[in-house]
Amino acid sequence: MQVIGLCRFSYPAIGGYQVEHDTVEERRQYLYSPERLEERFRLFEATTLPCFREQTDEDFELFVLIGECLPKASMDRLYDLTSGIRQIRIVKRAPARHRPVVKDVLNSARTDPDRPCIQFRHDDDDAVSVDFVERLRLAAVDAKGLIQSNRTVGLDFNSGFLARFGPEGIRATQVFRSLLGVGLGMYIAGGCKHTIMSFTHHKVGRFMPVISYPDAPMWVRTLNNFNDSPHARANKTELPPLTPEQEGEFIARFAIEQDKVRRVHSDG
Repeated sequence: MQVIGLCRFSYPAIGGYQVEHDTVEERRQYLYSPERLEERFRLFEATTLPCFREQTDEDFELFVLIGECLPKASMDRLYDLTSGIRQIRIVKRAPARHRPVVKDVLNSARTDPDRPCIQFRHDDDDAVSVDFVERLRLAAVDAKGLIQSNRTVGLDFNSGFLARFGPEGIRATQVFRSLLGVGLGMYIAGGCKHTIMSFTHHKVGRFMPVISYPDAPMWVRTLNNFNDSPHARANKTELPPLTPEQEGEFIARFAIEQDKVRRVHSDG
């Protein structure tokens, strides 16, 4: 079964963000500000890319959506960072209404729209476990009975870490959050034109059955200066440094290494 992911990297959509702007130009100025882009690149490099590079099931595609107007230096940097991960596809689009654009990217990615697929959404500052794609496929098997009478079924891994990354390393705490967005996948039947981006993530359970898995931490959600969620951006909870055991867990589960985090967030 085809597995397709979508990650927006500072795409200047009209709508689609909780941080609002009146014009596309205002959104571009916000998304492309040097301070914000630098933070996104550092998180993308040290948090997001390692876990997709090390997936135990390599049969997936992650479409990274960017604006055609992304500054050239940033575009070159993005291509350089992702060049070694064959599953990543960078897609350039002009600024447009958010939902039609992301739905078109996902539906265009389906090699056979008449066959079912699994889709997931991902933010450019988060991580998933290295067995995330593998677990999505197993979850679709678990959903066999639901699939018979539903065109879409949510697949929600609700255990993970809230974390902050910086020059001193990682500070994190394990939490349970349902339908957070990260760690959320969806089975979609053949012939169905819905995508995982057709629904607001925390409302998915209103439109389809959802299977939840709390058994193991499956994601890392970072708290940073430019979180789109006001709640996450305003979250000032003091997080403890990783214990030695957690350092090993972050390497084994997310391919995230403290030394690289310190180096990436200290450069410049």
